[in-house]
Amino acid sequence: MADPDLDRFTSRRSTVYGRRGAVATSQPLAAEAGIRSLRQGGNAFDAAVATAAALNVVEPTSTGLGGDVFALYRTADGEVGAMRACGGAPAGATIERVREALAEAEPDGDTDYPWAPETDEPDDVEMPMHGPHTVTVPGTARGWEATARELGTKPLSELLEPAIEYAIEGYPVSEVIASSWSHAEALFRTDNAREAYLVDDRAPETGELVTLPKLGRSMQKIAEEGADVVYEGEIAGEITQEVQSRGGFLSVEDLADFEVEWPEPVSTTYNGAEVYELPPNNQGLIALEALNVAAELGAGDHPLESPECVHYFAEAMKRAFHDGHRYITDPDYEDHPPLGSQSWAKRRAETVGEEASDDVTFGVPDANAEDADTVLLTVADEAGNVVSYINSRFAGFGSGLVAGDTGIALQNRGASFSLDPDHPNRLEPRKRPFHTLIPAVARLGPDDWLAFGVMGGYMQPQGHVQVLSNLVDYELPLQAALDRPRWRYRESGELAVEPHFDSDVAAKLVRRGHDVRILQPLLFGGAQAVRNDDGVLSAATEPRKDGNAQVF
Repeated sequence: MADPDLDRFTSRRSTVYGRRGAVATSQPLAAEAGIRSLRQGGNAFDAAVATAAALNVVEPTSTGLGGDVFALYRTADGEVGAMRACGGAPAGATIERVREALAEAEPDGDTDYPWAPETDEPDDVEMPMHGPHTVTVPGTARGWEATARELGTKPLSELLEPAIEYAIEGYPVSEVIASSWSHAEALFRTDNAREAYLVDDRAPETGELVTLPKLGRSMQKIAEEGADVVYEGEIAGEITQEVQSRGGFLSVEDLADFEVEWPEPVSTTYNGAEVYELPPNNQGLIALEALNVAAELGAGDHPLESPECVHYFAEAMKRAFHDGHRYITDPDYEDHPPLGSQSWAKRRAETVGEEASDDVTFGVPDANAEDADTVLLTVADEAGNVVSYINSRFAGFGSGLVAGDTGIALQNRGASFSLDPDHPNRLEPRKRPFHTLIPAVARLGPDDWLAFGVMGGYMQPQGHVQVLSNLVDYELPLQAALDRPRWRYRESGELAVEPHFDSDVAAKLVRRGHDVRILQPLLFGGAQAVRNDDGVLSAATEPRKDGNAQVF
């Protein structure tokens, strides 16, 4: 099959409309799993779990049982709530122990992994991107189970059926996912990892039929025994054996102690829209601060995608990143100032001028989170439930470790920790790292609810701001709000734009002092959205991904 050109997307899509159910996500077979659940009488939360589980199989490059899951939702009875299933560092993982273990790791032979540092001096070691010390407790299985139990209507075993079918019976790999899968060839070094995710020791090609039987069998065990098998049973033993055999500290006790949380969302009002995000340890406050600063600056008063519009929104993002990356971490370990308040935004807006500032930078050095990989799905049902549901292992297939014969690739979310003892996001036992994942919900009118999100590391809050502004400042249709060209502020201080961004606008941004560069479309996020406007459901999906939006 011919390789697609992933830097061009010329197909036209429309917003899709229905009355009974809507699902939008980044892979069509996963969207079908959600629609199947809705057709069989499930609600939006049932469909979210079914879709998420299917994504573990059909988009294994970006999500898995070895990662975390979060939700932002509005229920049919009017409750706005959040679910967080995100584990922390192992109880035995101190800065000193991790430094010493990394310094002792050999960069060749049987332990030839990307995480082995080039130095054997503990004081010179930095947190690696891959390997056993980046594995934090995975929250996905208990997160799915809690969602189904507390908010759904169907048993988890039934919701896992489509995913198990795809894993055991096989499916054809789609275009963007096939491209991402190629990175597994270099990442996976152990036999069990390569057997689980490579075909004849190579990544599958576009349209090639793939089965993931080991992962399918693990899902069957979860369906039969419940999520506890991942945290206290057979699968838990294989996870900890894999990590400890590579020098890590994750224990069965760490897994067994994990519990799902139901935090209160944080919120603000932007141009009449009530916007809800996840609180720390997630970066939702960054999106809220950016919206508040942009409102103070009147960014959305300028014409859509004009130099003035982009300039003021980008400068608002700079302030929000500067602040959020200095203060957001596990709230059980560090407090944070009122980043989402109007008074804070007013003060920060006073520092913005007509020229680009060059003294505002990201505050988390070497956090490895700028271009992470994620899956997001959104679901609405006829009862009035809307949910934004997001899963990730952090970067692609995660740490590079696959747990024994389970087919479960383990996340590397711990790569976001700092080994600097003075940093607020420093590694500490049981501490949860700064987390990029932020599903979102917004109330756009009296009976008009939106569930949305934009995947991709630090692109996430920037995508939230742009999509929401497209909807409420410029009143674009739902799909058009996702289709518009995007910009993103980078750790380097550069302002990146997509290749199809207006070149005249880019030139005028350079005149304002922005260091503009062009990046490939896949680095500008993966948005999904559903809407319930007085009983009329609509959905839209990201043109930069493989997915689709389905309604009925």
